[in-house]
Amino acid sequence: MAIDIPKTSYSGKIKPVTLGKGDKAITVGGETSYPFYLYEGEMPNLPRIAMEVWDSPPEDWAEAALEPFEGVTDDPVAWAKKCIDDYGAEMIALQMVSTDPNGMDRSPEEAAELIKKVSDYIDVPLIVWGVADHDKDTEVLRQAAELVQDKRLIMGPVEEADYKRIGAAALAYKHTVISSSPIDINLAKQLNILLGNLGVPDTSIIVDPTVSGIGYGIEYCYSVMERMRMAGLTQKDDKLQFPIICNISKEVWKTKEAKQPESEDPTLGDAGKRGILMEAISATALLLAGADVLIMRHPEAIKLVKEMIAELSAS
Repeated sequence: MAIDIPKTSYSGKIKPVTLGKGDKAITVGGETSYPFYLYEGEMPNLPRIAMEVWDSPPEDWAEAALEPFEGVTDDPVAWAKKCIDDYGAEMIALQMVSTDPNGMDRSPEEAAELIKKVSDYIDVPLIVWGVADHDKDTEVLRQAAELVQDKRLIMGPVEEADYKRIGAAALAYKHTVISSSPIDINLAKQLNILLGNLGVPDTSIIVDPTVSGIGYGIEYCYSVMERMRMAGLTQKDDKLQFPIICNISKEVWKTKEAKQPESEDPTLGDAGKRGILMEAISATALLLAGADVLIMRHPEAIKLVKEMIAELSAS
């Protein structure tokens, strides 16, 4: 006797958003069911991975994370090229850590020129991620938006305190904004409404719910992302029907467990494998919660996650 598997009825759909411009542009979103529930709906655009590049040499990275990029971490252009040529990166996420007023405090003009330099050199979509300092991010992203008009940058984080200024620049020069809120479904919805009222089209918004790595509150991030997907797909809440981006690499590799040498605590096991697995497992959890774009660091972790995506989408 045939068994009928109970299925959820979905009345909503995640909006497709195209990242970048030209032959290498990538479309994400478009799901009509929960993540990888392919027996209930469709995922026309599988999740994608952006490889992280810093705009200045990292000073506190784990040895395992530095090793794949040896010789290029002092040059963002060469670093991005290595990610694309050697590791097949589909997108680059340029982390603008040098603009932090509490760090190097690189000027907006210099930062924008660096963003343009990287953008001119690569042909894949470019994500530009600031430091969540409203004044500095506003100036950096506004100048970058004007300077790089032909590439359709993905710019963020755009938060409630700076959405008008950054959103207006993105709207004027046709870039995509990363709508970022602090792990709260209501705040995420509110910011999406504000961006819409400003005139930013739905096709130019991707949501950052703010995430953390495994062992550091990922279950709460998972819950918020899951509720966003439920609202968008089963309650037809069109302000929560956007693709989700997760900047997971920085959260994982800054933890003690990812950086602590094996010599300091042999019970933790091999330090390199530990960090790679922490990143891969964290990313996989976020995939199952609804992530459409993952920003990741280590090529081996990326390989593991790509294999998981292939496995889940084939079942």
